[in-house]
Amino acid sequence: MRLSIVRKFPKYLVFAACLWLIGASESKAASLLATGTLTGSKSGVNADLSGLTGNLENGLPKNILGGLGSGLTWAGGNTFLAIPDRGPNATPYNSQVDDTVSFISRFHTISMELTPNAPGSAQPFSLIPTLAKTTLLYSSTPLTYGTGSNVSLGSGAPSVNTPSKFYFTGRSDNYDPSKNSGNPNDARFDPEGIRLSNDGTSVFVSDEYGPYIYQFNRSTGERIRTFTLPDKFYVKNLSSVGSTEIKNNTSGRTANKGVEALAITPDGKTLVAMVQASLIQDANAGGKSAKVLRMVTIDIATGATTHEYAYNLTTGSGVSDIVALNDHEFLVDERDGKGLGDGSSAAIKQVFKIDISNASDVSNLTGAQAVNKAVTKSAQPFLDIVNILNSAPNNIPKNQIPSKIEGLAIGQDVIVNGVVNHTLWVANDNDFVPETAGPNRFYVFGFTDADLGNSTFAPQNVSTVPEPTASAELLMLGLGAFLLKRQSRAIKK
Repeated sequence: MRLSIVRKFPKYLVFAACLWLIGASESKAASLLATGTLTGSKSGVNADLSGLTGNLENGLPKNILGGLGSGLTWAGGNTFLAIPDRGPNATPYNSQVDDTVSFISRFHTISMELTPNAPGSAQPFSLIPTLAKTTLLYSSTPLTYGTGSNVSLGSGAPSVNTPSKFYFTGRSDNYDPSKNSGNPNDARFDPEGIRLSNDGTSVFVSDEYGPYIYQFNRSTGERIRTFTLPDKFYVKNLSSVGSTEIKNNTSGRTANKGVEALAITPDGKTLVAMVQASLIQDANAGGKSAKVLRMVTIDIATGATTHEYAYNLTTGSGVSDIVALNDHEFLVDERDGKGLGDGSSAAIKQVFKIDISNASDVSNLTGAQAVNKAVTKSAQPFLDIVNILNSAPNNIPKNQIPSKIEGLAIGQDVIVNGVVNHTLWVANDNDFVPETAGPNRFYVFGFTDADLGNSTFAPQNVSTVPEPTASAELLMLGLGAFLLKRQSRAIKK
């Protein structure tokens, strides 16, 4: 098997390394190329690079590293951005806030180093993730925090707030009860999806509390824009307890199952957002309506919601992420909650291919009406993660496959046995409890143009963003940005 990998080296120059491995005589469809774990940083085990000190309300450190796979996006070369959700609420301490804490929302910049393995290895590559940076998310204008008086806690405002930085956190009581859940002044934030702008300077983040979709400055973490969704996605009666919030509303997103999935089209002009589970009004209708998920397309330039589509769940309990193959076809991560972390064996972790090019707009349709107007979806999974991980040569026991396979990203191409493989990167959300849910883990899957059938692979071209350096270095980085296009050609030798 001939292998080449496109890597990012000092001075940001790109070249391909080639060697022969003995094993398979031809490339396999949707094969596992590598796995890697991230268990800490230079700050220590299970510690990120936020620089935060002290403990959260539940006694865990404010700089705890975990849940990285809630959202994942490629940022050029071997760089990825990963986002944890609202924080370590799997540790019980106060049910009046669903055990949420004042964990400051953040995303992590990670270097993913792929290197070829020796002949005979189960996987052709080894993956070494390294945490490079942690960026905290904030608003430059005041946010609403809970006083804590009605939930037997202190204020929900982070102690590191300043007159010009008001940080978003995961605590569920950080909201204004006089407004609906789409109020952008609420401090509570539960990030689940992340995508990078084509110029590399900002990130789009979706959440489950609002559901919100915010745009942040990639370098500083400052919120620079808010996208407003149709009213049907918001709930009117808010509560710090998710089950109470669902019970007290007849429409809107289901608590903790808001906009879980977020994609950006290759041209960088459109966001595609999908809820994890049916809206309350669709779920209450029962029948097939309870399996209908709403998704919207958003024009980034104007901020307008341009279309609303329906997606029918197959066997999973919800959708965790969506990533673009081209401007109208996407890969969707559909899963259940079984596996490592749940104390059971993984069953459904499947990626389906969908096409929205001829889909009907369902903005004015009920769930029952939308069922028959859903987007075109592959009859069989494009990728069955459990089957691949559990089968030879990987042989990973099903009870060791993470229950929360959530983040999807398209990375750089690699060459396996002389064939270009596009890479699909998959990450898990370990709920900040590695002792029961395993470490922050990344899986790299390879697929070819042939695997796509009649679909065309036209991925996002992301510009690299150099750090401020001397002018000579900037010139070199500019050359690197030119070379670091997705379809880099491997130099064979």
